[in-house]
Amino acid sequence: MKGETMEIFTLLETIEDMLENSKELPFTHKAIIDKEELLEIIKEIRLKLPEELKQAKVIKEEHDRIISKANEEAAEIVKEAENRIISMIDEHEITKKAYEQKNKIIENANDMAREISNGTKAYADSILAGVQVTLEDALKVIENNRKEVK
Repeated sequence: MKGETMEIFTLLETIEDMLENSKELPFTHKAIIDKEELLEIIKEIRLKLPEELKQAKVIKEEHDRIISKANEEAAEIVKEAENRIISMIDEHEITKKAYEQKNKIIENANDMAREISNGTKAYADSILAGVQVTLEDALKVIENNRKEVK
C-alpha cells in the first residue's frame, strides 16, 4: 500500500514540476504545458487510486474478522466458565463459589472482548484515516493543478 501511495505522490510531484518549469504566457500566470503528458500522468494516478481503495477494503474486512474472532473467543470462554460451574454444583458452598467464579470469568471475558474490539476498531480507523487523508491530499493537488491548467 505504501508503494502505491509513494507512486501517486511521485506522479503528483511530476505534475508540479511540469507546472513550475513550464513557460508562462506573457503578462499572465497561465502556463504552456504538454497536454498529452499531463493527461497520461493523471491516467496513471487514476489507475493507482483504486488500489488504495482496495487496501482500505481489505483492512476493514480484517477488522471485521478480528472482531468476529474476539466475540467467538469470548463466547467460548463464557461457555467454558458455565460448564465448569455446572460441574461444581454438588454442595451449597461449592455452588456459591462457582457462581462467584462464573461472574468473574464472564466479566474478564467481556473485558477482554471489549479491549480486543476497541483495539481493532482504533487500528482500522487510524489506517482508514490515513488512506482518507492521502486520497484527500491527492484530490486537492489534482484540483489545484487542474485549476492552474485551466
